[in-house]
Amino acid sequence: MGKKRNIIVGQSGGPTSVINSSLAGVYKTAKERGFDKVYGMLHGVQGLLDEQYVDLSTQIHSDIDIELLKRTPSAFLGSCRYKLPEIHENPEIYEKLFEIMDKLDIETFIYIGGNDSMDTIKKLSDYAIVKGHSQKFLGVPKTIDNDLALTDHTPGFGSAAKYIAASTKEIIRDALGLTYNKEMITIIEVMGRNAGWLTGATALAKTEECDGPDAIYLPEATFDIDKFLQTVKGLLEKKKSIVIAVSEGIKLADGRYVCELSGGGEYVDAFGHKQLQGTAAYLASFLGAEIGCKTRSVEFSTLQRSASHMASRVDIDEAFMVGGAAVKAADEGDTGKMVVIDRISDDPYQSAAGIYDVHRIANHEKVVPRNWMNKEGNYVTDEFINYIEPLIQGDYQPFMVNGLPQHLVLRKN
Repeated sequence: MGKKRNIIVGQSGGPTSVINSSLAGVYKTAKERGFDKVYGMLHGVQGLLDEQYVDLSTQIHSDIDIELLKRTPSAFLGSCRYKLPEIHENPEIYEKLFEIMDKLDIETFIYIGGNDSMDTIKKLSDYAIVKGHSQKFLGVPKTIDNDLALTDHTPGFGSAAKYIAASTKEIIRDALGLTYNKEMITIIEVMGRNAGWLTGATALAKTEECDGPDAIYLPEATFDIDKFLQTVKGLLEKKKSIVIAVSEGIKLADGRYVCELSGGGEYVDAFGHKQLQGTAAYLASFLGAEIGCKTRSVEFSTLQRSASHMASRVDIDEAFMVGGAAVKAADEGDTGKMVVIDRISDDPYQSAAGIYDVHRIANHEKVVPRNWMNKEGNYVTDEFINYIEPLIQGDYQPFMVNGLPQHLVLRKN
């Protein structure tokens, strides 16, 4: 009897509405390629260190379950924000992980995640090569932030952009209905620490019957609060309802986040990231005091990454594609790589899976090109719109039960 061929897969970082479609792609392709077992880490590599894992065949019993999983938001297996130490700092952690993998006869380790997750793939593949371990390590891209290098875009981004654009249109309609004989300013806060891809997506709300947001502020351009005030005053001379979108991570010239002006941003995670919240609330309060009209702040928060009912078909299909491509790459001998999405054409839109050395991706951040923003730094250009528009197309109807979407939920033994 030959050596068992098992795969283990984990999910890491902030969830998306399509991360489980990548998991479905891993599972389905592994079964088609003759792998014996597909294990799922519970809460990523942090859970694996505690030997928390599940045989996915006990959770997925049919093609219907796979379709349900593709439509289920957030991390089915549970996620984590765990930073692997450098190998020389704590070799015991690496030894423990490889002992667990050897015990489970793991041939391939697949991690679905963003920048920090690709750092994990880099470190584990480097350790395996140095120590002569045979396991292969592949990364599957995932992040609504769209800030991974070398891939045209990331799974999760298109669906979040679709939700943000649709919600922006609805917020604009809502505000217009409340401005008889009075002015109102609405500030929308969108996720994005250093990259403004998601905030720029609010520009998609500009359609035949909607003006879209009046201004858009991304973290790629320095935020000047005095110029901001003058821009808003100028807009109010032309219309009663103003809607402005801002990234949570917009910064002043001195490097401070705008949200810190209200005393926020105290919590710091394992990767040294400050928690950003309250940017829109601060700016709404500031404008209310300076201008003296009604203001409102809207923070999409986790809604933008979990709204699977608004997921894009393109996004779900591509998420499934890259999950399957990681299994194929490992089966054909690749390791220390991340699957990417290559844009083949724009009209009609077509994409394909490619693969790059993870060392060229981990810890590199892709931001919005400055020339995809206007000179004033308060709106995006047509190039930005043309890039993002194909990614929000189509939909997958949820499986509805009693009027609500049904999800596949992990069953604990």
